[in-house]
Amino acid sequence: MVEEGKFVQIQYTGTFDNGEIFDSNVGLEPLEFQIGSGAIIAGLDRGIMGMKIDDEKNITIKPEHGYGDYNNDFVLTVPLAEMQSNFNPEPGMVLSIQMENGSLIPARITEVNGETVTLDLNHPLAGKTLHFAVKILAINDEAQLESGCGCCSDGSCSDDSCGNGRCSC
Repeated sequence: MVEEGKFVQIQYTGTFDNGEIFDSNVGLEPLEFQIGSGAIIAGLDRGIMGMKIDDEKNITIKPEHGYGDYNNDFVLTVPLAEMQSNFNPEPGMVLSIQMENGSLIPARITEVNGETVTLDLNHPLAGKTLHFAVKILAINDEAQLESGCGCCSDGSCSDDSCGNGRCSC
C-alpha cells in the first residue's frame, strides 16, 4: 500500500478542466518518487496515499495543493534594449533568471512591444485546477529506477529540477 516513505512508480495523464492534456507518461518510463519527499506536488502525493499496485484513480488538485495561485507580482517588465544586447526576445521563449540566492528559475516571455519585454515567472500551471488519472505500477522500500525527470514532457521542468531527479509535477 502507498504510504509515507515508500517509493512508488506511477503512470499518469494530467488534464485541465476542459480535458486538454498537459502532460502524460503513458507509453513512457514510469514516474518514480518517494512519498512525502516533496518531489511532486502535494495534492498528487496525498491523492495516491492508501492505493495499491494496479489501483487506478482520478485525482483533482486545486491550485493551493498544486502550483499555487497565479501571482501578478511574478510578472516583470524589463527594457527591450537590455535583452537585445544578448539575443532577440520573442513571445514564448523561456529564459533562466538567476535569483539573489543563486537559484535559477524559468521565466516565459509573454509580450514584446516597442520598448519593453514582459516576463512571467509563474509556473505555467499556477492558478489551474489539475486532473490526474493515475495508476500505481509499483511500490517499493527503495528506488528502483535511475533518477531523472520522468515528467513534464511539456517543458515545464527547469533544468535544475530534472538534473537532480526532482520533477516539478
